[in-house]
Amino acid sequence: MIEKTVKSLSLLPDTKVMEVADFTDFLIHKLDDKIIQEGVRSLSSSSSVYKMLDSEEDIYTVNDLKETYKSK
Repeated sequence: MIEKTVKSLSLLPDTKVMEVADFTDFLIHKLDDKIIQEGVRSLSSSSSVYKMLDSEEDIYTVNDLKETYKSK
C-alpha cells in the first residue's frame, strides 16, 4: 500500500503533493486528539476521585425541567 501511494504521489504535481501532505497531517492530529480523549475518558472513569458523587443525592429530577429535548 505504501509503495502504491508513493508511486501515485510521484505522478502528482508538487502543489497536489503538498495538499496530500497537509491532509495527512490533519488525519494524524485528528487521530492524536481521539487517542488523548479516550485516554482522559479512561483515566477519569477508572479514577476514584468522582466516586463520592455516586453516593450523593440527586438535587434535581426530570420534574424540575421546564423543557425536555429528545435526541435524534
